[in-house]
Amino acid sequence: MDAITYPENMVFGLDIGTRSIVGTVGYKQNEHDFIVVSQSIRYHETRAMLDGQIHDINKVAETIREVKKDLEKQLGRKLKEVCIAAAGRVLKTVTVKAEYNLINEGRISEEQIRTLELNGVEKAYEELRKEINSGEGNFYCVGYSVVRYYLNDYVMTSLEDHKGTKIGADLLATFLPDEVIEGLYAAVEKAGLEVVNLTLEPIAAINVAIPEKFRLLNIALIDVGAGTSDICITKDGSIIAYGMIPMAGDALTNTLMQRYLVDFKTAETMKTSALKKKTVSYKDIMGLSNKVTREEIYEAAREEIDHITAQIADQILYLNGGKSVSAVFVVGGGGKLPYFVEALSSKLKLPKERVALRGEEVLNMVQFVQKEIKKDPLLVTPIGICLNYYENRNNFIYVMVNGERVKLYDNTHLTIVDAALAIGFPNESLFPRRGKALHYTINGSERLARGEAGEGAIIILNGKQVSLNASITQNDIIQITESTSGADATLIVAKLPEYKSTITFAVNHKEVICPKYVLANGILVSDTYQITDGDRLELINHYTLEQLLEFMDLPYREGIKINHQSAKPQDRVYENFTIYYPLHEDIASSYEEVAAMVSEEEIKEFSSMEDDSLYEVPLEEEVTTSSGKKEKVEEIKVENAFNMIVYVNGSSITLSGKEKYILVDILDVYSFDLTTARGSKVVLKINGDEAEFISPLKEQDVIEMYWEK
Repeated sequence: MDAITYPENMVFGLDIGTRSIVGTVGYKQNEHDFIVVSQSIRYHETRAMLDGQIHDINKVAETIREVKKDLEKQLGRKLKEVCIAAAGRVLKTVTVKAEYNLINEGRISEEQIRTLELNGVEKAYEELRKEINSGEGNFYCVGYSVVRYYLNDYVMTSLEDHKGTKIGADLLATFLPDEVIEGLYAAVEKAGLEVVNLTLEPIAAINVAIPEKFRLLNIALIDVGAGTSDICITKDGSIIAYGMIPMAGDALTNTLMQRYLVDFKTAETMKTSALKKKTVSYKDIMGLSNKVTREEIYEAAREEIDHITAQIADQILYLNGGKSVSAVFVVGGGGKLPYFVEALSSKLKLPKERVALRGEEVLNMVQFVQKEIKKDPLLVTPIGICLNYYENRNNFIYVMVNGERVKLYDNTHLTIVDAALAIGFPNESLFPRRGKALHYTINGSERLARGEAGEGAIIILNGKQVSLNASITQNDIIQITESTSGADATLIVAKLPEYKSTITFAVNHKEVICPKYVLANGILVSDTYQITDGDRLELINHYTLEQLLEFMDLPYREGIKINHQSAKPQDRVYENFTIYYPLHEDIASSYEEVAAMVSEEEIKEFSSMEDDSLYEVPLEEEVTTSSGKKEKVEEIKVENAFNMIVYVNGSSITLSGKEKYILVDILDVYSFDLTTARGSKVVLKINGDEAEFISPLKEQDVIEMYWEK
């Protein structure tokens, strides 16, 4: 062939299978069409591979070298780079649900989504480590796909720029063991080639057999090779599961070996010839020549086909949550015997037309320069390997992380985080950590004070400080210093949003401001008290009469009233309650005692007044105290006092002796028992509108006061 007629940037794909090695060289002509320039196939002379695993690296390398030489002869140019695929036999998949609580309800960033996904990969790796035995070696994550995202537990197709408090993702991570990668690379390198792209055989097959537009449906793809049957399931636009059973075309060949007493190579020829000829001639190990019909070969393989398809069906049901899929596509040479598709549809209880062998119909966008090549299910995976090159140029690279040489699977978007995870650097040590939170309760309600955020990890890439999302390439030198934790949460009572530092009462119509009490675990504390984790705080919104009198440095005396009702020392006094305290002669004559009742500014104001007519001489009245002693109580006459008529529950009453009146003043002249609850609450209304005891009154107001049942 004339090499000049083909582009320089052609891709070489190599399907290293259990039975054969298929080499394909081609290029993309446009967005959709792929042109296959040359193709070559060689069969293993010995059982150098079993069930998709290389056993004899040198013999596999020799077969690869033969394929390479044949293609170079066809093309007239040397081939140096190749794309390969790993078999599903060694693939391990883990499905996990990852969640990430956001510190603040801001817009969700790409970095937060990346953190969520990496948490999922790390969680998947932890799950894998629990499943595998210690002797199975190291596993590498060669890729992951997000099945679905969650925002505050609701399913979302995308998270970026949304707002929420919690994000989540169902994530499917895929892993390959180290020895598989090393074996494939060693065989390819011995053949004089360099791997530029590594994919998985199920992914390569699905890229050709099930286009993106079909992946919204619940479909299974079965790639029936020689040693393994790889399974891939799609749903809602994503690949939701991978699976494999270690049985395929070779099991059918082994059955024919036993039935007709022939070697493996003869049995394989009989199996493939039956697809083209009605009668197949063969010579058994005794040297006898025989003939067998196509139908007899099919019948001989029938029992083994039933066995294989039963296992495939069971695996599909397991991967698909216990139920059958909507349709099944079969590719690969192992599924070409006619009864295979029929048996699989029966096991899955699907109509025959819902299980189909895919070949020519899925290769309609593939053109073959070599006219002798026919579109066949056997070619789906090799061409898929080539096409995957255009989507993901994958390879393994080496970098130095904190002095350790690390091998990474290059999925074209490797970052610092990938390198950190590869050396087992804890994910939480990459991102800023908050200090210890403070948990406490206020009046029985749970509260949380968050610790301060620490500093993120310091990343040095090739001598320069970079972010966690910085891209990395071959031979990069990375130094990671772990993140720090912020200060633990601290809080004092005075900083509580619910805390009000003072409480106000009205004593003899004068405002008295008192500090508010707080209990911590039942003990009285000040507003400078340092709250500790687990504290039970109670904000007291009242004083007892005894506490109020103690604060004012006044003794308890008979005749004290709260809201015009007789009061005892243990009675509670709430914000804006009115207290009447009888001023005795000995108290009224004491300047210090009066100062306790009014503010310092008012005392100075009163002392500077020259017009003594503002106050009348106190009137004296005798009362009998609890000790039986008669004492004189003084009342203060207020200038400009006037009488006012209002109506309470239909009765006319007259208020007197004050310049201004509030609703509670009616209790001086109207009998209403507040000491005994006669309903759920007291209803107060002025002129039909809801009111409070401190609501002002005016002439002719109509007042309603009653207990609500």
